[in-house]
Amino acid sequence: MADTSGTAKVGVIGLGIMGHAYVSHLRRADMDVACFDLDQAALKAAADLGCQACTTPADVAAKADVILLALPSEAALDAVVTGSDGIVSALRPGAVVAEMGTFAIPAKERAADAIAAAGGTLLDCPVSGTGAQAAVGDLVVYTSGDETAAEAARPVFEALARDVRHVGEFGAGMKMKYVANLLVTIHNLATAEALLLAERSGLDLQLTFDAITAGAGNSRMFEVRGPLMIADTYEPATMKHDVYVKDLALIMDHARATRCPTPLMAAALPFYYAALAEGRDKEDTASLFAVLKGMTKPAV
Repeated sequence: MADTSGTAKVGVIGLGIMGHAYVSHLRRADMDVACFDLDQAALKAAADLGCQACTTPADVAAKADVILLALPSEAALDAVVTGSDGIVSALRPGAVVAEMGTFAIPAKERAADAIAAAGGTLLDCPVSGTGAQAAVGDLVVYTSGDETAAEAARPVFEALARDVRHVGEFGAGMKMKYVANLLVTIHNLATAEALLLAERSGLDLQLTFDAITAGAGNSRMFEVRGPLMIADTYEPATMKHDVYVKDLALIMDHARATRCPTPLMAAALPFYYAALAEGRDKEDTASLFAVLKGMTKPAV
C-alpha cells in the first residue's frame, strides 16, 4: 500500500455502508485517502485499510483535492459543509467536492453555494446501486454540475464504480437518481411478488431464480435482492428500510412537482411502509418478501 502518512489527495466523509466501500476501493487503487466519521469504530476500520483518520471534516478538507461526501441526512450535509469545523473553513483552492447522497436538490444547492464561496466546486453525484454492489464496485455514478470539475474527479469515481456518466447541469444527477430509484422500488416489490407466487405454486425458489435470470423476466433487482429473499435473510442490510423511505418521499415530491403520473410507484409505497410498521426498519428492503408472505397467513 502507498504511504499515507503525508498529504492525502482524496477525502471521504461518512463511513457507513457506502463510504466504507468507497475507501476500500480507493485504497485498492493505491490512492491516498483521508477520512472522517463520527463513529469511531467506522473510522478505525478505514484506518485499518491505510486511510488517514481525521478528527474533523475541516481536517479532511485541508488534506484533499477531491472530497466524497457519503452522508446519512441533509442535517449531516449542512453540518459537514458549514458547521463547526466544516469543510468550508479549510477547503483547498479549486477543490472538488462530490455530494453522493440522495437528498433534495435545494439542500445540495445550499451546500454548493457555500463551497463556491470558499473557492471550491460541489458536484451533485448520486450513485445507483446497493451497499452489496458498492462493495464489489458495481455502481454507476451520475455526475452533474461543472463538467471540468467532474472530469478532474473522474479517476476517483472510476476507482469505485463500473460506470461514470455526466448527466448535465447541477441537480440532473438527482433527477436521474429519482428515475433509477423509481425503477428499483417497483422491481424490488415485483421480485418479492414473483418469488412468493413461485413458492405458493410449489416451485423450488433457487430453481425459479436460475430460470428467471436466464429469461426475459429478469431484472437487476431480481438478481441482487432475489437471493436475500430466497435465504429469508435481511441483515446486515444493503439498503435499510428506514433510509430508503426517505428516497421514496423525494421521488414522489419530484413527481408531483413535474406533474408526472407514477401509478406503479404509488401502488408500491404501502408495502414499504408496512415493513416499517412490522419493525423492519433496519432490515434490507428485500424483506418485502417477508411482508408479502405474512399477508398469506391466516388470521389468528
